Amino acid sequence: MLAAVEADRLVAIDGMAGVGKTCLAVHAAHRLTDACPDAQLYLDLHGFTEGREPVDPDMALRTLLAALDVPSERIPQTGGIEPLAACWRAELASRRAVVVLDNAAGAEQVRHLLPGAGRSVALITSRNRLLGLDEVPPVSLDVLSPEESAELLARASGEAGRPEGRLAREPEHAAEVLRLCGHLPLALRLAAARLRHRPGWTVGILVERMAEGPSEFDTAFAMSVRQLDRAQRRFFRLLGLLPGSSFDEHVAAAVAGVPLRDARTMLEDLLDAHLVQQPAAGRYRLHDLVRAHARRATAGQESPDERDRAVRRVLDYYVHAAAAAEAAMPYLSRSRAPMAGEPPAALPSFTHKHQALFWFVTEYTNLMTVFDTAVATGADAHACELPRYMRAFFARRCGTTHLNVLFERALDAARRLDDPLQLAEAHSDLGFARYNAGRMAEAHAAYDAAEPLVERTGDTWTRAELAMRRAFLLWDEGDVQEPLSLFCEAAKLYDSLGSRMGRAHATANEAWALLQLGYRDAAATRARAVLDLPGSEPDWPSTLTARITLGMAIVRDDPDEATGHLTRALDAAREDSHRHNEAWCLNCLGVALRQLGRYDEALASHRQAFALLDELFEEHWKVHFLNGYGETCRLAGLPDEALALHRQALRLAPEVGYRYEEALAHEGIAAVLAETDPPAAARHRAAGQALLQTT
Repeated sequence: MLAAVEADRLVAIDGMAGVGKTCLAVHAAHRLTDACPDAQLYLDLHGFTEGREPVDPDMALRTLLAALDVPSERIPQTGGIEPLAACWRAELASRRAVVVLDNAAGAEQVRHLLPGAGRSVALITSRNRLLGLDEVPPVSLDVLSPEESAELLARASGEAGRPEGRLAREPEHAAEVLRLCGHLPLALRLAAARLRHRPGWTVGILVERMAEGPSEFDTAFAMSVRQLDRAQRRFFRLLGLLPGSSFDEHVAAAVAGVPLRDARTMLEDLLDAHLVQQPAAGRYRLHDLVRAHARRATAGQESPDERDRAVRRVLDYYVHAAAAAEAAMPYLSRSRAPMAGEPPAALPSFTHKHQALFWFVTEYTNLMTVFDTAVATGADAHACELPRYMRAFFARRCGTTHLNVLFERALDAARRLDDPLQLAEAHSDLGFARYNAGRMAEAHAAYDAAEPLVERTGDTWTRAELAMRRAFLLWDEGDVQEPLSLFCEAAKLYDSLGSRMGRAHATANEAWALLQLGYRDAAATRARAVLDLPGSEPDWPSTLTARITLGMAIVRDDPDEATGHLTRALDAAREDSHRHNEAWCLNCLGVALRQLGRYDEALASHRQAFALLDELFEEHWKVHFLNGYGETCRLAGLPDEALALHRQALRLAPEVGYRYEEALAHEGIAAVLAETDPPAAARHRAAGQALLQTT
């Protein structure tokens, strides 16, 4: 701030109520006394004082001129504001003065109070950004850091440097005081004063008193709100109902039920009034104390029905926005409009999958809060649909644990709705979440519950999706025949719906299964059919599966084409930000390089895959890759590492019910022990064959 004064002799300090604007300005004015020895003036303009009108510029100028001891006969009495302002500037031109103009309502109130030519300095404070004063550099204040807040509380309460004091004895309550004060200096000083003058209080008692209800800050914020027009005040109140810590203009428009353009304009107005903050471009937030004031104002001035409608508009918005975001991501989704709620007037534009992924990442905590709100308020259709539109995001970012919890609660909501289609999809979705978490028996139970409901509804898409999911589950359990027929069934069902992506998805997975069974030519033929499909997109899930399958199927016949397909698949997974798929591609590339005798490169690829899996904290996913990694180690002359990897697979596979990988683990151990311990190798080989024969 002093640097701004040095450069321009003027500075405007803005910030919310209680953030310390006046304190800073007065402190700086004292620091400037030596440079401004002729006069040090302070004037409260009462721009936000309860029960008082702001001081008009005419009265302000007369007060300032009187403070300079200007004789009354030299002060213009007629002619309006301009002669007064000229007189003020003339008086300051020959002086070195510092003037604090505190609590300005806006630019017009202070425009004529600024010094003209000369060396005098003016420090202005306001809760609003004084956008109309282009010549005045702004300094915006934010709240204190937690460390600064704790220091101020300790100093102001007389507890600084007292290791046995109340704050030191009750650190959790002290932290709660900081939270309740919102790290605002004025709030901290008021709380500290209570503690200082009540030696019998504990910090816990202070917390109880502070949490009882409205405080001095409601009066302060009410004055900031009072300057707004009626529409702006309603808009501000309803923002207090928004979930999460930050929001964008779209959800702000939704909660208030206003056009996006109006919401954008009013957000800028509230930003200038320091009633909202802007932590990043396009994102807004309310300080905790401001949010509490807005919510209390909403409770007092909006009917329960209007508050309910505002909350329901937020739920509608997030379900429809999530659906739009998922539609922009490569994922085999139903691609139908949400049935929950009404479409909002405006949604974000998702022209690329990375925009959609960024939106999900940014809004994640809000989406979780919205889901909880939907459950708590009985908005069952929203609770059913919201997790369904987040599957593509969860596949890339959040793993399986949280998705399982969401689908459990979504199933409860579907039961309350008693809609057969919603219930069928909820059982199927929960089953797939269970499968991805390695909870195979529970996945079977969910699919079994979905089956009759799917038949009852006659919904072809849900039936095809369930067939695909059953095939994945049965394959991992060691069934090598029924999954093939289920993939074929799903392909026909998708084809009957005219879904090229669905048919490609089923055919690509059929090709992968054929490859695992050793039918390389058939696998390659089906994989090429997927890649040759007209309109096939490079980021379709089926394209990735087909490239991996084709690369591994032809690696011995055409190494260059094979590694080309595998490398392109890996590039696509990385570009898609899908780390599970990236790990899959790296592991398959390692297997292919091993078959080409390029062991060092193969081992490096496997190790990259496992480094990714370690980051994901999902141990059960490793079971898909351990045996391939172990085989590479064996052929690369690392039998001890190979044995450890196969044994890890043998331990994990039964835990999650992956009989196929369990059988491969036995085969891998047998291969490692074939020369050093033939009897043990024979036992493992027999155990592996028995596992496949009993499915």
